[in-house]
Amino acid sequence: MPEPLNSVGIVEPQIAEFDSPLQLTSSGVLNQYSLAYETYGELNANRSNALLICHALSSDHHAAGFHSKTDKSAGWWDLLIGPGKPIDTNRFFVVCSNNLGGCSGSTGPASINPSTGQPYGPDFPIVTVADWVESQARLSDYLGIEQWAAVIGGSLGGMQVLQWSTTYPNRLKHAIVIASAAKLTAQNIGFNDVARQAIRTDPDFHNGDYYKHNTRPARGLRVARMLGHITYLSDDLMANKFGRSLRQKAKFDYEFSPEFEVESYLRYQGDQFIDRFDANTYLLMTKALDYFDPAADYEGRLGKALANATADFLVVSFSSDWRFSTERSREIVRALQSNKLNVSYAEIESPHGHDSFLLEIDHYTQVMHAYINRIAGECLGANS
Repeated sequence: MPEPLNSVGIVEPQIAEFDSPLQLTSSGVLNQYSLAYETYGELNANRSNALLICHALSSDHHAAGFHSKTDKSAGWWDLLIGPGKPIDTNRFFVVCSNNLGGCSGSTGPASINPSTGQPYGPDFPIVTVADWVESQARLSDYLGIEQWAAVIGGSLGGMQVLQWSTTYPNRLKHAIVIASAAKLTAQNIGFNDVARQAIRTDPDFHNGDYYKHNTRPARGLRVARMLGHITYLSDDLMANKFGRSLRQKAKFDYEFSPEFEVESYLRYQGDQFIDRFDANTYLLMTKALDYFDPAADYEGRLGKALANATADFLVVSFSSDWRFSTERSREIVRALQSNKLNVSYAEIESPHGHDSFLLEIDHYTQVMHAYINRIAGECLGANS
């Protein structure tokens, strides 16, 4: 297929191997592991132009460009990453890695456990946001990057940005947190548990050992994705896009097959998802979301939890995002301001719900352009 304008073009995923044991928050240990990652743009001579992208729950390291000329779609953040785009690869060296526990090349449940010669399956240890940041710091060392010009992420990726800012405050100059939260609400934890139960009660789950049975809990994963997808959209968007329209019919047939357009759409999304994602990885990613709460060790005081941070921040939220509401972003902003940090905040009007952070929205694009231009001016100087 022809490359769209301002694309980074064909990109080649890379694998970094690590033999030094990684002690996990859950008390588990990975004695050796791999991280899949992609890079876009060129690292400058003084290594001052590196940006780290942290991905959300169902994404991976393929953030921009194409893997082949026959790819039908680009990386998940291609709208923002590329020559002349807000995350401008003519100026920055951009890195995105697949989180540990993932299913796109990094060590995860479907990987072979060197101790047994079989897939890890349910024996893969629980991983947390803090563990991902530790592994990303080791990847930074592997790439020879002492300090990131910025660490950027949306949703679960934004949680990683917050963790970076406190665990390694001197290793990033700027932190960009988009459509995220410092912890999940009880409602969000509830949604995640229903999704996990859909997977774990699938007869093909086999307690997570479905690889040995040459099957997969496709039905459960499909339902989990359908549920999740509903929460990523706003009520207004779903009303405008689908309303109560029927699918290729004028009246009800009074049956349980999909009759409404929205039913058909959600089933399509579920079917697409099960072809590319691993159920055990979905369980791990949602638990990492649930566990994240940096203020838990500080009597719930987020300001105290973020007291270590030194980076300048951009926090972005979207008006119709009820999964990670604007109030959650304002909570982060207040905590950062209590530490007298430099914070910019943008609340973007959008009807698209939580998925807004993945979309091309004029005000959002302008805000990102402006802030990253500022980063370029600071980190690249005359070369920006």
